[in-house]
Amino acid sequence: MDEVKKIIEEIQKGNPAPIYFLMGEESYYIDRIERFLGNNVLTEDQKGFNQIILYGKDTSVGDIISQARRYPMMSEYQVVIVREAQHLSRTIEQLEAYAQNPQPSTVLVICYKYKTLDRRKKLIKALRQHGGVVFESKKMYENQVAEWIRRVLLGSGYTISHKAAALLVEYLGNDLGRIGNELEKLKSILPQGSEIDPQVIEKHIGISKDFNNFELKKAIAERDIPKATRIIKYFAENPKENPFVMTISLLNTFFAQLLQYHGLQDHSPKNVARALKINPYFVHEYQTAARHYPMRKVSLIIGVLREMDLKGKGVAVPAMKQDDLLKELLHKIL
Repeated sequence: MDEVKKIIEEIQKGNPAPIYFLMGEESYYIDRIERFLGNNVLTEDQKGFNQIILYGKDTSVGDIISQARRYPMMSEYQVVIVREAQHLSRTIEQLEAYAQNPQPSTVLVICYKYKTLDRRKKLIKALRQHGGVVFESKKMYENQVAEWIRRVLLGSGYTISHKAAALLVEYLGNDLGRIGNELEKLKSILPQGSEIDPQVIEKHIGISKDFNNFELKKAIAERDIPKATRIIKYFAENPKENPFVMTISLLNTFFAQLLQYHGLQDHSPKNVARALKINPYFVHEYQTAARHYPMRKVSLIIGVLREMDLKGKGVAVPAMKQDDLLKELLHKIL
């Protein structure tokens, strides 16, 4: 993300802002900026007296301002980090007075996670007018995460196959923090320059390269009944690693996109990828599935998926075993 890169570059140049107000639904970049500030503004010797960490649950805006007004000891700066500042949402705007006249020798870091503050608020305006940094970390859509993984790894000297990236997204969703942790694990194991493929994912993260929702979707798209049957048998034997709700969710997304595919006039790969918000690498799956499932059949399958979702939740029917749910699901689709 260019904005994060710019913030980090300014810190590296020795030009930290007096206040960083880090907010938003995605905690990954908030944590990254906070960690970078905590590790790079002060030396290890300076941190003992000049780095203070507060928590929103246990502090007040008055305490934060009081700490921020202090002078550093034997250091150019002091760093005051406020974690979980979202717990101060009712009083956070009281920081406006400090934001209008921040202490030049203090770097105040406010981590306001999972929420955003209206940019029209006086606090936000004061921060911007007096040299503060306002950063919003927005949640990334799942169809953007595979490309994000590729960019992150490329920046560290690694590559990843399309299928391996899709496996990570399937099992970890758009939680960049969890994905980032898994990528760090892989980078600590593999030499720089390595390509991360499904075999690596299976060996070091534990996601099966052959028996997963990604492969089930592909088998259904190709009407490969023996392969689909083997996968649901594996799911039934390993229900904790393969919850029914995840399978239903992925298939529902796939068939909803397939219905959209049928409605397109331009079926060129570039247009399909843009319209369905998918990686161009996977367009062929929709082309194949469209031959096996005409529009009317897709509409019926979407109805089946809704019905099976309710059955899986035990709505209006007795609870069913995952084995029976999967068999019925596959039978009704194919």
